[in-house]
Parts: sequence; structure tokens; C-alpha cells
Amino acid sequence: MASLFLLLEPLTGVCHVKVTERHTKKDWALFIRDLVDKYFPEADTITLVMDNLSTHKKAALYEVFPPQEAKRIADKLDIHFTPKHASWLNMAEIGFNILSRQCLGHRRIPTMEKLTKQVNAWLRSRQDNPPVVNWQFTTSDARIKLRRLYPSLQTG
Repeated sequence: MASLFLLLEPLTGVCHVKVTERHTKKDWALFIRDLVDKYFPEADTITLVMDNLSTHKKAALYEVFPPQEAKRIADKLDIHFTPKHASWLNMAEIGFNILSRQCLGHRRIPTMEKLTKQVNAWLRSRQDNPPVVNWQFTTSDARIKLRRLYPSLQTG
């Protein structure tokens, strides 16, 4: 078994993937530290849209890092969670789907090392021409498709 953490920057198409043995709070916190320090060190604020797993919480940073380090990382994050049953709104989920179809397929990859090599080769193949996400799902679309989750307020 393996777990993949995927970061997709929609405006540039840049994608980062980390292969881990598990999907724990510690694994997530380490990935988020990489996000802040390695991938976007100059950013004042990083907006994250992600699924609402119990491991995906700022509190995990405080469980893994000393308080000052956790606060430094947490202060850079603006987190938004996708609604339950609407993870398809998460662009990273779209990225996982593409990764699965183009790289992993429905085959068993026997070792973490081979999985990491496959994923890194796929990432390199995207470097020169990363596909930019042309997100066209609007708030109006959301109010129609997800009306039971996002009721429209009537003003009178």
C-alpha cells in the first residue's frame, strides 16, 4: 500500500506529488511544510482547496512540529474544504484522475521505489508543457448542481 499527496497549481498547471507509506497527520504535515517552504517560499498566503479528511487539519501541524514552527506554517495557509460528496470540485482530485490514467493504470506497482520513479517520470513529462486548468464551474453552476448544500438566499 502507498499514499499519494498531490498538489496542483491551477493557474500554471504545475504539479507536485509525494509518495508515502501511509496517509497520517504527520505525512500531511510534512507535505504541507514542503508546500510552504519548498514550493511556495515567497508566498504570503497559500490557498488550499482539499477534501475534509481528519488528517487535513491545521491542528496536525501542532501535533508534528514545535508550536512556533506549526504557527509559522499555519499562518500562511488559507484552507477551504470541498463539501461532502463533491470532491470532484477539488482540482487535485482531477489531477489524481489524470495521474492514474496516464501513469499508474490498473496495474500493481510492486515497490515504493518503483512507484516513486513512475510518478517522477510522469511529473518530468509534464514539466515543459504543464496543462493549465481552465476551471469553468461558476457559483451559479454550484447553486444549481449543489442546491441542497448551498441554498440560495432570497431577499425581499
